[in-house]
Amino acid sequence: MRNLAKFEIIGRIGKIDTHSNVTHIKVAANYPRKDEATGEWSDETYWNRVTVFGERTRKYIADKAQVGDLIRVEGRMRDSSYEKGGETVYTVDRLVDHFGILATKAEAA
Repeated sequence: MRNLAKFEIIGRIGKIDTHSNVTHIKVAANYPRKDEATGEWSDETYWNRVTVFGERTRKYIADKAQVGDLIRVEGRMRDSSYEKGGETVYTVDRLVDHFGILATKAEAA
């Protein structure tokens, strides 16, 4: 059996940050939350940052994707760390293997 750490997010694009060899996307995912005092349900938004290295996927995103689009991203997770101000900062990177647009912002309006 193969060992893996994987993620899947379905949500709306909040920001696309493109660099020379990597693209970072902020994806909003909503989770239902019940207010303890009132018993009312509401959505709590969590912003996920995903990283895209694949050249074909990056080109597709540049050509087709825009803020507000509903997307599905899937990939692998990787722990990493770096030094900042003399302290070690630990991160979990979400590396995109599959990217798809489920609905455009225009379709949602």
